[in-house]
Amino acid sequence: MPHAQFVPLRIFSSYTMLDGAIDPKAIAKTAAERGFPAAAITDRNGLYGSVAYAKACKDMGVQPVIGTMLAVARPDRDGAATGFGPAAPTIDWLALYAQDSKGYDNLCHLVSRAHLDRPLEFEAHVVLADLVGHTDGLICLTAAGEGALVQLLAGSQQAAAEAYLDRLQELFPQRLYIEVARRNDAQEEAAEEALIDLAYARDLPLVATNPARFADRSFYDAHDAMLCIASSTHVDSTDRPRSSKEWWIKPAEVMEELFKDLPEAIANTLVVAQRCAVMPPKRKPILPSLAGDQEGEAQMCAEDSRKGLVLRLLPYYPEAAHGELERLLCLGPDAQPDAADYPQLNVAGVWEEVIGYRDRLEFEVGIINRMGFGGYFLIVADFIKWAKEQGIPVGPGRGSGAGSLVAWALTITDLDPIKLGLLFERFLNPERVSMPDFDIDFCETRRGEVIRYVQRKYGLDHVAQIITFGKLKARAVLRDTGRILQMSYGQTDRLCKMVPNHPTDPWPLPRALNGVLELKREYDRDPEVKRLIDLAMQLEGLPRNSSTHAAGVVIGDRPLAQLVPLYRDPRSDMPVTQFDMKHVEDAGLVKFDFLGLKTLSVLRKAVDLMGKRGIEIDLSALAWDDEQTYKLLQSGDTVGVFQLESEGMRRTLAAVKPTNFGDIIALVSLYRPGPMDNIPSFALRKAGREKVELLHPAMEPILRETYGIIVYQEQVMSLARELAGYSLGQADLLRRAMGKKIHAEMVAQKADFCAGAAANGI
Repeated sequence: MPHAQFVPLRIFSSYTMLDGAIDPKAIAKTAAERGFPAAAITDRNGLYGSVAYAKACKDMGVQPVIGTMLAVARPDRDGAATGFGPAAPTIDWLALYAQDSKGYDNLCHLVSRAHLDRPLEFEAHVVLADLVGHTDGLICLTAAGEGALVQLLAGSQQAAAEAYLDRLQELFPQRLYIEVARRNDAQEEAAEEALIDLAYARDLPLVATNPARFADRSFYDAHDAMLCIASSTHVDSTDRPRSSKEWWIKPAEVMEELFKDLPEAIANTLVVAQRCAVMPPKRKPILPSLAGDQEGEAQMCAEDSRKGLVLRLLPYYPEAAHGELERLLCLGPDAQPDAADYPQLNVAGVWEEVIGYRDRLEFEVGIINRMGFGGYFLIVADFIKWAKEQGIPVGPGRGSGAGSLVAWALTITDLDPIKLGLLFERFLNPERVSMPDFDIDFCETRRGEVIRYVQRKYGLDHVAQIITFGKLKARAVLRDTGRILQMSYGQTDRLCKMVPNHPTDPWPLPRALNGVLELKREYDRDPEVKRLIDLAMQLEGLPRNSSTHAAGVVIGDRPLAQLVPLYRDPRSDMPVTQFDMKHVEDAGLVKFDFLGLKTLSVLRKAVDLMGKRGIEIDLSALAWDDEQTYKLLQSGDTVGVFQLESEGMRRTLAAVKPTNFGDIIALVSLYRPGPMDNIPSFALRKAGREKVELLHPAMEPILRETYGIIVYQEQVMSLARELAGYSLGQADLLRRAMGKKIHAEMVAQKADFCAGAAANGI
């Protein structure tokens, strides 16, 4: 298909929330289908969807043009930019596009400034003075009817328009285009002749646009409904924002016909696209350094880990062996210790155990430093150490991070992974490079103190939270659409309840319409219901609002606006990345999870209350085999006990009657949709009333603690190693494919597993 001779330069994606209605991937697909060689995304004051858009364009063979619509305060009558006076400034817009990496950096800076450097009560914006020094690598379009130039000309303010254009030409020499849009807008039509005359008089290029919010004409009614949702109005209201049938991505032939008297304006869309050849950068992880450079971090991580492991292991062995223990563990990775030199440790069983710890530590340190993650471990260890010094309760560790011996040695976790049979490769796999990710629980009421510490240590502008987007999901979009159509709450609620909404498998509306007979019957027989569902299906899945990730924080080695675009959540004084958790990593930022856990707050309160009664409790020293505790658990009387308090779990405890800590771990793991089907067999096998049957005897030691039932991902990895000769790194890839249900990868893994098992004689 030959390329069209037109490029759409003004498209609002769905990240101009409740205004733009096209997912970035859909923009790329539409551009490819219509033969556009390139297409631009220009969301308001943001680059939220730019990374996803650039990736989608690459897949579709379309050149992405990365831009934004930047809000700029209207110059006052003297031509000076109004600042933040007592009244909110009048906002105009400029369309800015990144030509190169410098331009992309300037886009990040300007959209961040629009959100961060203004009073909260004002709409996000900059003033013209903010652009000074930050326009290199940027192309500017005057934004048609949304820009000051058209508005001033339409108001017969020729002198003010000339003065404004002077400023823009100073800011964007040889990079300023006069934008002309023809979309039945009275103001644009009134200003067009003067606008074109002004462009010709100054020898400024014209460029044709059709600012678009949806892909096809057929989306008009749904977009109009979206504007009603955004403004909390009804479709039948007379005084409300309205969509336009002009706001679709018009094909090249339509635009060429619209501008047949200005062919240069069409041709210049290609020129702009050709000048904008930049992709959002994909960077390696960027972190502040606590040791000067990566080499220093590697050395510090190794030394601190060895010293930390000594302290962790001292309670395991007699005092006489402590000196030998320290000497042995601090030898370094290349030493070959002789047991004869360590008489206190040279005891049957003890020597092998200590060497096991030493070898595991050196193995982990080697991988961590080879992958360049030593600095990450040091940063996490630092803020956890600070929290503990301030008496802030910190969780013992959960998730895959508990499988790291280095994490235990650095006191990031308080769980010995060797004693608990946890695997390091489950956390950090040398055969699949990805960032480590510790889930760290802090006392809910004091979590903010830890984040404030991190801000003080690294700099307020070096630390940010991560954005999340709330989507228009099936039931929610039905309710929103029913409200703007003024359907009764009872009718809408009844229809919503027909849509299955299982937590792990919520049904989208098309699936519900095909799979729920009653809903399909209502749809076919009631035109009002049909209209509701048709509109809702078009809007389903689009972003509705933005919020902040419950735990995610990023820390940079420089002001973050130099790396990513930022915005401000009105509920927090911390900046927030405009990229979500997935795409912030592409930009080189590393996520740290600061989770607030109410249970830790409750436990701290309980310890404090007992202290007032003269009872001192050390939670870290509690025994794991207390008989009275297990009697309580077996009774099911566990209301208020973290993860054991639901009615179903209490019944399960009473049925299984746990007698050791492993039983508790297994039940928490089993008590979720899918695995919970195995709970009856688990209970019967534990009680000896059901035979444990295994496919091969080699599985017995791995599945012994769970009575022949595969409960943990670590068991999957261990079975792959034992039965099919996988390395633990390879086994982690199998685990990941199973967890994500990646069919093609599972087919390949099946062949590898069978071949490996056959080679082992299984």
